[in-house]
Amino acid sequence: MDTATVERFEASRDRLASIAYRLLGSAADAEDTVQDAFLRWQSADRTYVEVPEAWLTKIVTNLALDRLRSAKARHERSVGTWMPEPLLDGDPMLGPADTVEQRESVTLAVLALMERLSPVERAVYVLHEAFAYRHAEIAEILDITVSASQQHLHRARARITVARNTTGIDRVAARRIVAAFVDAASSGRIDDLIALLTDDATGVSDGVGGLATKLIHYLTPQRLARAVQAGLTPTPAKRRLVGGSPSIHAIVVNGCPAMAFTLDDRILGIAIIEIRGDKIAGLRSIAAPTRLARLAEQWQRSEHDAALIESW
Repeated sequence: MDTATVERFEASRDRLASIAYRLLGSAADAEDTVQDAFLRWQSADRTYVEVPEAWLTKIVTNLALDRLRSAKARHERSVGTWMPEPLLDGDPMLGPADTVEQRESVTLAVLALMERLSPVERAVYVLHEAFAYRHAEIAEILDITVSASQQHLHRARARITVARNTTGIDRVAARRIVAAFVDAASSGRIDDLIALLTDDATGVSDGVGGLATKLIHYLTPQRLARAVQAGLTPTPAKRRLVGGSPSIHAIVVNGCPAMAFTLDDRILGIAIIEIRGDKIAGLRSIAAPTRLARLAEQWQRSEHDAALIESW
């Protein structure tokens, strides 16, 4: 390919990766999908491609749907170990964040809920809500009718609206929320922590070091509070396990406030806080290195605010 053809693809890379990430919930899979699209672009007869952006969007969307429909993906997502891969604020793969719909579509809560949708429902929701594609354009991309696109969106919205959270959190707000959460969790008074939670607050964790064979769910505020309190209580055994005394930072992940546990500038784990109104509706704790690879890389490249706790 000539330089202009490569540059045309590269100009669309971030947008294509953002579409694939929202569809797949995995940065690694999104990158692979975009690379597969590049190979298609490389081998295509581009004299018949009238609108490259539309052509590439169709290719990436359908490649992502093929991944979702694969037997391997269905198995991985059904055995209780899959969760969305988090991304640090500012990562271009997060894509547009100008509207409430765009911000919500990339929260981990919504990415997890999209597992309940069919692949086509998922694609219609992402293209319409996050990228403002019209139903006629979506119908062309997915080879469905306009009426079918409208119906898929209606069903998807009905399932996704229950996950509405406060998004668009900035670093100052994230620091305030995380500080209050850490103070309550370390106070020794379980009621102080429960008071920060909604009546239906839940949590999910992939275990210490991300090694749980299945995700661990905390289905009531009381169970979540006890798990958080135990997890945030430092012990010599925990310090030996991670190799020292980690710091705790407040960060923004997928539009939500989060705690980052770091040691020697390495990310050991994160806990994403989902806000509804002025309370905490959910907590997602992630420690598996494979799930944190891209976030950890972005963290090492970025400037950090001062730690909330220098030595835990």
